[in-house]
Amino acid sequence: MVYFVVRRLVRSPYGRVLKAIREDERFAQALGKNVRWYKVQVFVVGSALAAIAGCLYAHYTTFIDPTSFTVRESILITSMVILGGAGSLRGPILGAVMLTVFPELLRFIGFQSSVAANLRQVLYGSLLVLAMLYRPHGLMGEFGFEK
Repeated sequence: MVYFVVRRLVRSPYGRVLKAIREDERFAQALGKNVRWYKVQVFVVGSALAAIAGCLYAHYTTFIDPTSFTVRESILITSMVILGGAGSLRGPILGAVMLTVFPELLRFIGFQSSVAANLRQVLYGSLLVLAMLYRPHGLMGEFGFEK
């Protein structure tokens, strides 16, 4: 549901202005767009989507505690976005599937739990290094962010 809302937002004229701001902020400002106002609006929309995700998580787990969110989860989510591609909508979904399925496949290989945990960390690092070497925009990334 949220995917379709975000997809519609990105493909709208509003989304095209946001892409223009992402690619070249000065050019968008030269076209007469109020860049600061659009940035504030995007922050509000992103916060609203994060609030929806938080509400869904709270409903699913029926309890929220600050210890539920550690650095490990932040690194995992960032890795999913980087691996899939930050410039696309489907990229982070692909990254999430890959970083969820690959460690689960290690269970079927038959390693001991202590070896599998270390191998999972090596797998995360290797996938990120390979992705940055061969696909710096992510597996499904459509835009570059370097200047």
